[in-house]
Amino acid sequence: MTRILFVCTGNICRSPTAEGVFRHLAIESGLNVETDSAGLGAWHAGDPPDRRSVAAAARRGYDISGLRARQIAVGDFHNFDLLLAMDRGHLREMTRLAPRDHAGRVRLYMSAAGPEAPDVADPYYGGADGFETVLDMIETGARAWLRELRRAG
Repeated sequence: MTRILFVCTGNICRSPTAEGVFRHLAIESGLNVETDSAGLGAWHAGDPPDRRSVAAAARRGYDISGLRARQIAVGDFHNFDLLLAMDRGHLREMTRLAPRDHAGRVRLYMSAAGPEAPDVADPYYGGADGFETVLDMIETGARAWLRELRRAG
């Protein structure tokens, strides 16, 4: 079983959405994975995902309402096979935090979709359309990671 952690800033928009979408699509495809999500900061620890993230995900058939925010911990670098950063800033910080022998587990979420794929932008300070755009990107990234994991076998 592959264990994957999705990471963004506060763990209330992008990373819980990625966790929920990826888990849903993995189950549909029959891939055995364990997922979780975390934020670089603890500002929202214990909180549910942003209501706009929950609503956008629900419109596409994903239920992320039961997830709760938490901060990334050093143990996560040992406990997860893959730690996926939503943007390059997260990637830099996670690479800095990772124990040297585990830094290779840290990757950019959209990297599986291709080298030119953009970061997953933070929708928090924007309107509802930003949450739809994030979902589009997260679905694309999830499908790309599922293909990569199946190939790796």
